[in-house]
Amino acid sequence: MGDPQGDGRLSIVLVEDDRGDAFLVEELLAEAGLSVDLRWARSVADARPYLRPGVHCVLLDLNLPDAEGLQALHTVLERVPGAAILVLTGHSDEQRGVRAVAAGAQDYLVKGQVDGGLLAKAIRFSVERKRVEEGLRKLREAALVAQENSRLERGLLPTALLADPRIGHRTRYRPGRSQTLVGGDFYDLVEADDGTLFALIGDVSGHGPDEAALGVCLRAGWRTLVLAETPPERMLPALNRKIIRHPYPRMVFATVCMLVISPDRRVVHQYLAGHPPPIALAGPDTRQLPERPSGPALGIFEHSEWPPLRLELPPEWTLLLYTDGLFEGRTGRGRERLGEDGLVRLLRARPQPGPDPAHWLDEVINEVQQLNGGPLTDDVAMVQLSFHPATG
Repeated sequence: MGDPQGDGRLSIVLVEDDRGDAFLVEELLAEAGLSVDLRWARSVADARPYLRPGVHCVLLDLNLPDAEGLQALHTVLERVPGAAILVLTGHSDEQRGVRAVAAGAQDYLVKGQVDGGLLAKAIRFSVERKRVEEGLRKLREAALVAQENSRLERGLLPTALLADPRIGHRTRYRPGRSQTLVGGDFYDLVEADDGTLFALIGDVSGHGPDEAALGVCLRAGWRTLVLAETPPERMLPALNRKIIRHPYPRMVFATVCMLVISPDRRVVHQYLAGHPPPIALAGPDTRQLPERPSGPALGIFEHSEWPPLRLELPPEWTLLLYTDGLFEGRTGRGRERLGEDGLVRLLRARPQPGPDPAHWLDEVINEVQQLNGGPLTDDVAMVQLSFHPATG
């Protein structure tokens, strides 16, 4: 519901078929000195042009030619859900006023028992009560959204299964500005019994609960494959079948980057399914890992291949895995996008992660948002993975 108009007046619509009663209401408001913008209509149909956003209060007679009793109330509630409704009843119909309050009106008044002061007080009370109700409703909605976010995050953002103390990791997930729920970005880290380290990050196309649920499904399915000691070359085909055979009402796909790091932490096999490769953080030598070979995003073709790329790792290393929301924002120069190359240049110019890598991830996201001129439209997921042999 809007605040009073700039000149302090309340916008009021009076729906009353009796000219005498309508004149009396106008006189009582003038007597009370209440500053209002009053519109009068004889019926609900005549009132429709006035029932629009910005109306503070509707004075509603419950006996109208085209809508009687609660029918008129329900119509007004649908037209202006943010307005306070003060119903007017006859001497012998007080119970109808009580029922109207139970059905959504803020208060009721009995005709002939009202003076100017009481009418003005009732209007102010109704408007303030509606304001409080709207505030409580928004708080309840925010609480429900927070609960839903928490449930989805527990599935999308799991606890890493790591035993090697030499491995450091930090993660960040930030929903895009248009999202009330977490989206379809997901990640996971699992260390197998033989010391092999598996890392995954992915992004389901689209936004909303269905995409978030698919992200949970893929992440959980991938962890199951790892714990079942499935050969790495069979993992992405298995996730691909999971999407292809899932009965979605429209086509969805997921981009994925999977890393398989040897127990001695000197070799990594990279599997890409339409996803950008990780960035090796090394100060001025920061660079993106090769993008080829790679395969298509999961869920597009029923049969495809995702060949691995074998890479040697230095004795000490830090890798950054991320989703495309991190580099799809603008650079502040017209419509130019940051892009993957721009992200690499930004990371080269930044100090390397210090004792608090999580804080460093937040700083990177904030810098990208500043370049964009505001919050990013897409979700951002980041995983920083590092190896420090002196920790062992």
